[in-house]
Amino acid sequence: MKTKKIVLIRHGESVWNRENRFTGWTDVDLTAEGVAQAYRAGDAMLEMGLFFDRAYTSYLKRAIKTLDCVLDRMNLDWIPVEKSWRLNEKHYGSLQGLNKGETAEQYGEEQVKLWRRSYDTPPDPLSKDDPRNPRFDVRYRNVADSDLPLTESLKDTIDRLMPYWDNVIFPSLRESEGIIVSAHGNSLRGVVKKLKNISDDDIVQFNMPTGIPYVFEFDDKYNLVNDFMIGDPDEIAKMMKTAAAVK
Repeated sequence: MKTKKIVLIRHGESVWNRENRFTGWTDVDLTAEGVAQAYRAGDAMLEMGLFFDRAYTSYLKRAIKTLDCVLDRMNLDWIPVEKSWRLNEKHYGSLQGLNKGETAEQYGEEQVKLWRRSYDTPPDPLSKDDPRNPRFDVRYRNVADSDLPLTESLKDTIDRLMPYWDNVIFPSLRESEGIIVSAHGNSLRGVVKKLKNISDDDIVQFNMPTGIPYVFEFDDKYNLVNDFMIGDPDEIAKMMKTAAAVK
């Protein structure tokens, strides 16, 4: 029996990745290299013969555009695509938009490392009247204010994502040959943590490289039987090291 597959892909390089800024829920675009990464990912999956019946992505254009490029290369533009705010990146609170190097100079490297790399310590929250508050963004008009974050830790991000994963995305594999999820470094950490049963301490050390497909294969009882990233292992290791510095 053919194995069923879920492919996770972190969006290609964004403008704020390149500028070394905290991005979070800020809706920044892909760079030209980010678009190229997405097209290369689509080419690689097409060459492997992968097929998807449906796709999921966040409300943020860097993930949406990455998915569009992938599906275009694979001639799968026609498949259903569902978008959910629950797949959004970790909300970086008052850090959003700030340069990471300058923030480390202001608050100290250890404090910034705690905000970025700990499992359950969030940055300082936005104020309720801050224009960056997602309640002022029309795309979240149907989301309860109580559900919209003003900051998040990695734990908060995973807690926000998991009901959607458990109740919508993973069950849809029963009617699919393959699923692709285009999202973000921290939201995809939550999925990897779930699928591979990674501890709270260890998951903070895992880094998704931009634009690299991560394939998970399941048997007929939906148990994980294999997982691998598509690409040159040395190049992927280099990109994962870079991803540790850019979120």
